[in-house]
Amino acid sequence: MVDWSHSLSKVVQSLKPSGIRTFFDIVQTRKDCISLGVGEPDFVSPQVVIDYSIQALRDGYTHYTGNSGLLSLRKEIALYLEREYGLSYNPEKEILITVGVSQGVDLAFRSLLNPGEGVLYSEPCYVSYDPMIRLAGGEPQKIIATKETKFSLTAEAIENAANQTQTQSKLLFLNYPSNPTGASISRDELIRIGELATKHNWIVISDEIYGELSYETKHIPFATFDGMKERTVHLGGFSKAFAMTGWRIGYACGNENVIKAMTKIHQYSMLCAPTLAQIAAEAALKYAIDERNKMLDEYRLRRDLIVRGFNSMGLECFNPQGAFYVFPDIRRTKKTSMQFATDLLEAQNVAVVPGTAFGDSGEGFIRCSYATGRKEIEEALRKIALFVG
Repeated sequence: MVDWSHSLSKVVQSLKPSGIRTFFDIVQTRKDCISLGVGEPDFVSPQVVIDYSIQALRDGYTHYTGNSGLLSLRKEIALYLEREYGLSYNPEKEILITVGVSQGVDLAFRSLLNPGEGVLYSEPCYVSYDPMIRLAGGEPQKIIATKETKFSLTAEAIENAANQTQTQSKLLFLNYPSNPTGASISRDELIRIGELATKHNWIVISDEIYGELSYETKHIPFATFDGMKERTVHLGGFSKAFAMTGWRIGYACGNENVIKAMTKIHQYSMLCAPTLAQIAAEAALKYAIDERNKMLDEYRLRRDLIVRGFNSMGLECFNPQGAFYVFPDIRRTKKTSMQFATDLLEAQNVAVVPGTAFGDSGEGFIRCSYATGRKEIEEALRKIALFVG
């Protein structure tokens, strides 16, 4: 008989299950639950995206593409980044189509990390960053972002964290606007972070999947700052801004050498991203920008609604600069994040995510997604107010 407790990878065994998924296994069993938990647009993908993919299927596009992805899509991404941000990449050598941004993160870590090398990253953060660093053999090096800075990462916090680590840091990982807080990083702070990256010779991986979902100010990619394009792997995708989560399409842009290394892993482990999804993504960039902007306007209205609601019931909530999450402070209730989420679910059938799903520093907070309709948000807020009392 196989002793699986000794046969499985020690690294994999050491990983905790996703805090989000563990909680939502419970949610799935409840009828008529109002969920503010899932980080997924409630919008259906733009009709033009659906139409193009259906026609492509009828036209016989059911085969592999090249490992790097359709050149026509890579060219369209290059045009899009140039048009939106003034960011220029060679579509033949500096862009790789990935299976969502999550695969891009994984490929970047595996391409750049040797065993034991350090990765600086901000917490609270998306649940997969720490595990993916470990799976690539790296050492996670947390930088705690706090409520006092509205959970925005600062150069000072990065420098302090780097100075306190025993292992030298090789990579700096950024995610802005952030999941779970919606925090972004100001232009001046990004400049200071860039100076730090140059000083320490860090390679930067920048997950900017929520970049298009920025409200008061236009998103600024890290790679646009002086000297940063050469040392930055820029990650973007279609899931959030274009409501295309199920299509699983992202992209990585960077120096030819790192993209070549990422493509090498990609060709052995994934071969290529789904062909129909690549065609759909190309259609999104060509024909669905207006739909993207309309969704952004709706998210802004929902953000304002949910922020007002939490603040009015005494659960302090800062105004996020991007993404579609709020991170209200529930400490006045004297409950832990898990207790609050569990008790709220039992008492009012409203689902939120405990802040601790995003790291220990999320204790005392909950994440709520406003990627759901305004009527549902209003009803959820009413029930949460009753629960808080």
